[in-house]
Formats: sequence, C-alpha cells, structure tokens
Amino acid sequence: MHNTNINPTASPTAKNPLGQGAVFLDRDGVLNVEVGYIHNLEDLQLIPGVAAAVKELNDRHIFTCLVTNQSGAARDYYSLDHIQALNHRLQTLLHQAAGAKLDAIYSCHYLNARVGGKNPQLTGWSTWRKPNTGMLVAAAWDCDLDLKQSFMVGDKATDVDLAHNAGCHGILVQTGYGKEILSGDYQHHAQPDHIAPDLAEAVTWILSQIPNQ
Repeated sequence: MHNTNINPTASPTAKNPLGQGAVFLDRDGVLNVEVGYIHNLEDLQLIPGVAAAVKELNDRHIFTCLVTNQSGAARDYYSLDHIQALNHRLQTLLHQAAGAKLDAIYSCHYLNARVGGKNPQLTGWSTWRKPNTGMLVAAAWDCDLDLKQSFMVGDKATDVDLAHNAGCHGILVQTGYGKEILSGDYQHHAQPDHIAPDLAEAVTWILSQIPNQ
C-alpha cells in the first residue's frame, strides 16, 4: 500500500517559474527535526526557517511535494494512520508558522524483511522506496511535472541518488543526517549538485537556477 495525498486545491498545470518542474522535499531532517521514529505527534517539530522557505516556493507558484520513506508501520512501530497524522501535523505547523503548504504528499511504507520489515502487509520490495524513482514518477504522472526541470532536497545519500535516478537536480542539506553523509559516517558517499546548510539556503539556490519570467 502506497500513500498519495494530493491537496485538492493544488493547481499542478498552472504556469510557474519552473515550467512544469517541481521541488521535491524529504521530510525528517529536512522539514522537521530528525529524532528517529516519531511515536508522539508532538515530537514532530519544524526546523527553524523551513516554513518561510516553503512559503517562498508557494509564492513563486512552484509545485512543492513531499516524498518520504516511512517504514515505521512496516516495522510494527505504529499504524499507517499514525503516519497520516504526522503528515497532517506537518502541514498544520507549516501553515501556522508562515501560511505555507505542501501541494502533495507521497510516502512509501514498504520495507524488506531483511532490513526490518515485520508487518506482512507492508513487507517487501517497492519501486517507491528511495532511491527507487516510483514516488517521483507517480507525482510527475499525477501532477503533470517535468522531472528534468525539478529539484530534490534531502539529507541522505539516498535522496541524492533518487534525484539523479529520476533526472532531477539533487541537493543535500546539512540538517538531519546531511553532515554525516558528507563526513562518510552514514550511508555512502553522495555527489549532490548543491550542498546547503539548510532548506532556506537550498531554496535560495533553487530560485537562482530558475530564469526570471
């Protein structure tokens, strides 16, 4: 079971400075503070500055989409409803902080048994699990997006790999696990197109790459 939650007010066919590109964002360590698997909703807290950064994308009419691996349900840590509730809290906090919003949310709940999958309904390989491109391909199909004109912002090597596998520009932020990726202490070496201290600077760089209209 994959999860797709598209904001019914989104207008993916509206003109924006990317043409029909998008900015894809990882969740944990990019938008909210990385604290591991979040069992209590209140433990999901925004990283300072991210709401304003998302609002800047909104104001430029750039389709902004969350793409996130969320294997907590596959690990039997909590339910799929809990993951939905976490994403709802994320949207609420973004709106309360800066009037910002995510236009769509795609999340993969599958996990192989050899790496911790326990729930039989959610255990297995998935084309949606990063660095596989399923979530981005689905978003491009659903929302009429051009992946070659799009950007993927994450804090893990798998986010950068996803970007390049899908033909996007990959940006590594140094929040979350970003610094550990750069030091070689987590996952594997990545070759992002840009390294940013946080999402705010990543958005500044993204906007610098888009021709003014």
